[in-house]
Amino acid sequence: MASTVEVEQFYIEKEEVAFDSDDEFKYEEVPVDEEISTPELEEDLDAAVRTIREAKEDAIAMAPGQSIPKPAVFTKPEVVDDFVRNFLIHMGMWRTLDSLQTEWYELQERGILKYTDVGDVPDVYTRNQQLENDIEFLQQEVTKYKNAALKAKDLYVKLRKERDFHRMHHKRIVQEKNKLIDDIKRLKRHYTQYPQQLDALKVRYEAAMKEKMLANLERDRAHGQLIGLQCTLKGIENFQGTYTPSPCITDKKPEEKKASKGPTHKQLLLERQKRALGAEGDIANQAPGFKRFVNDSEFPVDNGVNPQINLARGALGPIAKAGGFRLSGSFNAHTHAVSGLSLHPRKQILATASDDQTWKIWAIPSGEIIMTGEGHTDWVSDCDFHPIGSSLATTSGDTTVKIWDFSKAACVHTFTDHSAAVWSCSWHNCGDFLATSSMDNSAKVFDLNSLRCRHTLRGHTDSVNTVQFFPYSNTLLTSSADKTVSLWDGRTGLCAQTFYGHMHSVNHATFNLRGSTIASCDAYGVVKLWDVRSVAPIASFDVGPQAANKLAFDPSNTVIAVASSDSTIKIYELATGLITAVAGHEDAVQCIYFDPSGEFMVSGGSDNFVRIWS
Repeated sequence: MASTVEVEQFYIEKEEVAFDSDDEFKYEEVPVDEEISTPELEEDLDAAVRTIREAKEDAIAMAPGQSIPKPAVFTKPEVVDDFVRNFLIHMGMWRTLDSLQTEWYELQERGILKYTDVGDVPDVYTRNQQLENDIEFLQQEVTKYKNAALKAKDLYVKLRKERDFHRMHHKRIVQEKNKLIDDIKRLKRHYTQYPQQLDALKVRYEAAMKEKMLANLERDRAHGQLIGLQCTLKGIENFQGTYTPSPCITDKKPEEKKASKGPTHKQLLLERQKRALGAEGDIANQAPGFKRFVNDSEFPVDNGVNPQINLARGALGPIAKAGGFRLSGSFNAHTHAVSGLSLHPRKQILATASDDQTWKIWAIPSGEIIMTGEGHTDWVSDCDFHPIGSSLATTSGDTTVKIWDFSKAACVHTFTDHSAAVWSCSWHNCGDFLATSSMDNSAKVFDLNSLRCRHTLRGHTDSVNTVQFFPYSNTLLTSSADKTVSLWDGRTGLCAQTFYGHMHSVNHATFNLRGSTIASCDAYGVVKLWDVRSVAPIASFDVGPQAANKLAFDPSNTVIAVASSDSTIKIYELATGLITAVAGHEDAVQCIYFDPSGEFMVSGGSDNFVRIWS
């Protein structure tokens, strides 16, 4: 059934629409650039489908867990003619191959040999060929491994030889080690016999030394008696008006008969001066006040008065009352060991000598340095203040003795008479004489006015370690490494008495203030007390086994302080014999000094420190 549909007709007409703009700007149509669209972007439906399919395949290929299967390779059986050709080529049968090729192609041309008649090579032949190839490859591998095995064998033989070589040397070293061990054991057994032999030798040595000391004592006694007899004979002859030189005395002057006085001290002094002068003629020909050196000082007369006796008889000092010493101060004085101490006679000033070649002046107990002296070329062993405190004397290992004037702050004189290191020095109470002891086995007395050596004290057979003037006297006390202590007359330079008893080198000897007792200490820590009047030992005590370097009496003469190398100070009470050790130094104590008032004690040691005890 048909129906009629009315279709309304219309047409398209271009019309511009007016647009009212607030800014009265006229907008224009922007044409589309046709060059942007290229034919490459215009794809048809087939290209789009192909692109989508490739994208899906790529996504499937890139999906994890899915791997692309590898193509399988199948071996196609070889035909018979190719197998035969390959066999002949492999075996090198070239003429047979040429005959086969000629006859094979001739039959094919005639049509006698057809392709269907030629079959494949049975699998067993192919397998045999593969096995032959494998056998050939394995033979090559065997040859290679055989060469490697031969090299390994050579290396093994070399290593075995080295092993045998090192084993042989190891056995040799073990044998040498065992031999050395046996030698060490034999030497140890041999050395175990040495202590007994050393003890026996020590006993013999001590016996020999005792005999030697007794012989020296007898010799000195006989020598003294001989000198006394000679002097007596000389005095008798002079008294009778005649003089005949004794054959035992060497005299340069001729015989002259002239009366003179007896052998007094003044005449003996004139005799010594005349002999030193070397002049000829009798002493009586000289003037009554004859002096070779006009600047020589006169020794003061011994009147037997010691002003310090009253101080010694006084009450006990604070230190002795307290029954002990306490460290009240210390200061680092030098860069090396402190070897000597001396207190100013009137002020609280301390002088120290050290192995660092310097001496220093300190205010105590504050420990403030006042002055430093340099000039010695070797260690400074000792120092001592002048009795009035205006100067200082120092001794040194450079064999010199120097006098330092505080007012000039310089060295005013140097004595060079000693031929070896000088150990100690001591002033006479008058201040005109200085005594020194040296390693040259002698002690000397120097005159400060004439600046010369007045006397040389000879008699010790080893180094003279210390020298000290008896308080307010002309008597000298010396201690020596020959194990003796001696008393000397400073006016004549003669030995008055010698004390025997130490078995080792005597390091120091000193008087008490009364002058009635001498204390001495040796290198093995043995301290002995001697009575000056009876010339006999009073007491002996041991603070060893370390050496006792110095000792000192306190002003009350009731306590002796001993400086020991075991870094302690030993305090010995004379009344009870009790020994107390005072610790404070970190190394050996080299020197010790009591304040004259008994208020404190000063010590110096190898730890470079000066310590004050009160």
